[in-house]
Amino acid sequence: MNKKEHWEKVYGDKAPDAVSWYAPHLETSLNLIHQASTNKGAAIIDIGGGESTLVDDLLSEGYEDISVLDISQKAINVARARIGKQADKVHWYCADITQATLPQAYFDVWHDRAVFHFLTEEAQRARYVEQVMRSVKHGGYVIMSTFGPDGPEKCSGLDVVRYDSENLHGQFGKTFKLINSSTELHQTPMGTTQQFLYCFCRME
Repeated sequence: MNKKEHWEKVYGDKAPDAVSWYAPHLETSLNLIHQASTNKGAAIIDIGGGESTLVDDLLSEGYEDISVLDISQKAINVARARIGKQADKVHWYCADITQATLPQAYFDVWHDRAVFHFLTEEAQRARYVEQVMRSVKHGGYVIMSTFGPDGPEKCSGLDVVRYDSENLHGQFGKTFKLINSSTELHQTPMGTTQQFLYCFCRME
């Protein structure tokens, strides 16, 4: 089973609020996006947005240039159906982020909660960083969230890489200035906790 088939099965088998990473609202992500830009015309992309409600909240706040990328078409379809007519205001990309075609030097804010830690091979991570460097404007912001040092070692049946702020920032290099980082204990729908790390960077 390839990556796309795996994630189509995950989203096909589980309700949106039954996956471990589900949260009604991504408060930490929203706060960091607000720090990055209060300009409602800012171009924002949510990597692995899938069924996440982040797009709903950004639309309700009046952001006008939102993109959502996910490898699963089923996940995108769920989000589109939930949003209704407003889905037409969003740019949707069904693609593997390491292979996606995105506009160059376009995005003001790049947000990723829980995709990067699934990239267990160095070559995959290198392609991901290349995508960020091509797609984000100079002076743009990158919000990365992965499992922290005490987070799970596996998720949805797949191995993950856990990071502390130094190691995660180190994947991106000197082009990216680390503004701040924090950890968060996420309460899963199953009643367990997962440690997430957030790194907030500016592309120099």
